[in-house]
Amino acid sequence: MVECTQRLQDRAENSCIRETFQEEKIMAGTLMQRFREQSNPGGEAALLWLGQMGLLIRIGKTVLCVDYYASDAENRRVPPPIPAEEMGGVDLFLGTHDHLDHIDHEAWKTWAQVCPEAGFVFPEMHRPKILADGIPEKRALGIDAGGEIRVGEISIRAIAAAHEFLDRDPATGRYPCLQYIIEGGGFRIYHAGDTVRYEGMLPLLREFGPLDVALLPINGRDGTRYRRNCIGNMTYQEAADLAGELSPRLVIPGHWDMFADNSADPRAFADYLDAKYEGRIPCLIPEYLKPILMTTESVR
Repeated sequence: MVECTQRLQDRAENSCIRETFQEEKIMAGTLMQRFREQSNPGGEAALLWLGQMGLLIRIGKTVLCVDYYASDAENRRVPPPIPAEEMGGVDLFLGTHDHLDHIDHEAWKTWAQVCPEAGFVFPEMHRPKILADGIPEKRALGIDAGGEIRVGEISIRAIAAAHEFLDRDPATGRYPCLQYIIEGGGFRIYHAGDTVRYEGMLPLLREFGPLDVALLPINGRDGTRYRRNCIGNMTYQEAADLAGELSPRLVIPGHWDMFADNSADPRAFADYLDAKYEGRIPCLIPEYLKPILMTTESVR
């Protein structure tokens, strides 16, 4: 049976969600400290979902933060779970592409100061904007499809993302949007960023070997959103099929909670996945700031 948890009882009631969230936000700084300092018995890895495609990862003693949108805005349905200035202790910040909810430039400026030793991983073609955020050259770790960055025990490899097109730069051959495969401590985590499926993507992903976790966007796309320059992703059915073909130990739906006019129902994703793949793919609908702990034997 697919394991699914749903914290948001009514995603349309924005004010109620924000009020409920305030108490959890107060505890964020303490939780961040516990997350960094928690012991790793038996080679454990830990994840914290930060909303949208934001993910905090601890593997061994290394802490990574991927696609965290840490700035508040009126059109957000929930405030940032951890204030940008409380993100001290992160070793690597990763952004999959240059949209505000994935590379939050104001937050990156803060993190450059709060985490003076941290590296920043981003698509290489966005280097001028990243340097303009005050990221020192030696800490600006640009990457392109097919590339790899190694920091200590952590390996980050990239493939292109199609958001909704691949949009490869004809002058440099570089891609503006990427997907990351993060490895270390015996774990392999796939962060899809923002993407639709494209020809050749599945074989590229299979080359990395078995996946422990896959975080996939499920918000879909349509003409209404495209006309207002809201670029789309996989539908929840397409994301479920990708999970079914990759068979990760755990799949997490993302990109469904942040904006009322660009969302999807994660329960529909979980139900479709369960029905079509007969419960073979464990699914977790994430809760803000609730740790997901993994060992080589289990997920809890």
